[in-house]
Amino acid sequence: MTAATTELDLDGIHATGSTLRTENLSAWFGNHKVLDRVSLTMPAGVVTALIGPSGCGKSTFLRILNRMHELVPSASLAGEVLLDDQDIYGAGQRLTETRRRIGMVFQKPNPFPTMSIADNVTAGLKLTGLRANRAEKAALVEECLTRAGLWREVKDRLRQPGGALSGGQQQRLCIARSLAVRPDVLLMDEPCSALDPTSTRRIEETIGELRSEVTIVIVTHNMQQAARVSQQCAFFLAEEGRPGYVVEHGDTGRMFGDPQDRRTADYVNGRFG
Repeated sequence: MTAATTELDLDGIHATGSTLRTENLSAWFGNHKVLDRVSLTMPAGVVTALIGPSGCGKSTFLRILNRMHELVPSASLAGEVLLDDQDIYGAGQRLTETRRRIGMVFQKPNPFPTMSIADNVTAGLKLTGLRANRAEKAALVEECLTRAGLWREVKDRLRQPGGALSGGQQQRLCIARSLAVRPDVLLMDEPCSALDPTSTRRIEETIGELRSEVTIVIVTHNMQQAARVSQQCAFFLAEEGRPGYVVEHGDTGRMFGDPQDRRTADYVNGRFG
């Protein structure tokens, strides 16, 4: 069955994003429980950083937020993921619409390497049932590349393949591609871990510019980056006998300057993890 097409809203991204919230979220791979009763609110207009040592469930949590978890045959979950108070796993919720509203940027840049820069930006339109004519697509390409901080660098070579760009440029191209379908939320899984310091700075600047328009949730192992880009942090931990859970969450300044839990203080100050 072919997905219904709708006209693309070309008035630009003026919203402040949507609030994303989990209630008692637990997750399994087969019989192995990886997350335990995570309740977390990720408000609109705020960058939420998920921090914690490797293996504590941060990336699994992120993938659950746009229904990538269910792609694993043995995966299951309990609890709720609410986008503006509507459960994205609820009966009748379309996967394509969830993925349109909740975009994802991965650790390793993944543009379509042989597809042009311009076509990379608009690649998601057909998949999500959005329709635009040639002029509308051209305007969208410029808008999204500008918002991703890439337009000035590539505006004269839009027909060149996306795979010819540098790593940092490829990552910003992936951000532009995610923005083209008008998401309410943008998830980022260690988006700078493979990038040089200059590219990292550009991505962080882009995050700061986008947060007033799109709710952003980022997984990072870089504590300095978490402190720079986020307004809210959630510290995940997995311990013997207990799968990944949130030890503490709240204002980033407080989490780094005056955490309530000794384990949080030890982690953000580099004493473990």
